[in-house]
Amino acid sequence: MTTPTSTERPISPPAQQTTPLLAWILLFILALVWGSSFILIKRSLASFSPTQVATGRITFAFLFFLPYVMLKIRQFPRQQSWVLLASGVLGYLIPAFMFAIAGAHLSSSLAGALNSLSPLFTLVLGAIFFGNSLQTRQVIGVLLGFAGSVFLVFLSATGSFSVNGYALLLVVATLCYGLNINLVSRYLRHLPALTSTSWTFALTGPLALLGLLTTDFPVRAVNPASSSSFVMLIILGVLGSGLMTVLFNRIIQLSSAIFASSVTYLIPIVALGWGLLDGEPLYWPQIMGMAICLFGVYLINRK
Repeated sequence: MTTPTSTERPISPPAQQTTPLLAWILLFILALVWGSSFILIKRSLASFSPTQVATGRITFAFLFFLPYVMLKIRQFPRQQSWVLLASGVLGYLIPAFMFAIAGAHLSSSLAGALNSLSPLFTLVLGAIFFGNSLQTRQVIGVLLGFAGSVFLVFLSATGSFSVNGYALLLVVATLCYGLNINLVSRYLRHLPALTSTSWTFALTGPLALLGLLTTDFPVRAVNPASSSSFVMLIILGVLGSGLMTVLFNRIIQLSSAIFASSVTYLIPIVALGWGLLDGEPLYWPQIMGMAICLFGVYLINRK
């Protein structure tokens, strides 16, 4: 997060007064789309492998931004190139694989609940590596979030103790999210949201495209039986990974990394709704784990 100079301080308060409403509107739009991404992953996996879903969503986001990147090729922010690449790998490529693999074995509601760990990792990693302050209530929130994740990861649907390896993959994904949010907030905040997002996918997209073309994706994509899954994958990439990342980076600029990551308040609700509509069962350990996680996130963000 950049620190304003003394000459910039007088203009800061008015900006803060005019941006919260827009930030909240963007936050709710983001929650609606990202909360729906879990059911989109599930539908995409009906015809494509986890590797194809992971690389496919990044590839379609890359292709969507490619015309803009070509138009602005001379304005490439070279000094931030390593941050853009790191953001693409940590914030999108690795989590895409984690969620695609886990999505074949976990319900949409459970995946959405585990996603709520992102603000916890944002806070902890920000304090450890980026020098952000940490308050007592936030420490309590982190501990509660950790306890909630224990319910979701180590308790089965019936309440018995077991280790859910696929749930652990999502914990790794949210860890990557937390690191990426801090990177964007610290090093890319000054860039326009469209610029940082498009170049992030421009650097990461070719890696995903190369991985996608080494599979039988082209054969599956032209199969009429895969048409529905193919459309879902395009929506997941262009809307979920592409356009919503622009909104997310804009929210960070309007508010803060912690506020932006609090979109995970709403994501589990949207994911749970889609899961129930899709006939997914919901058990008491999941409900308890979700409630504890969300209360922990509330304490972290509460002023």
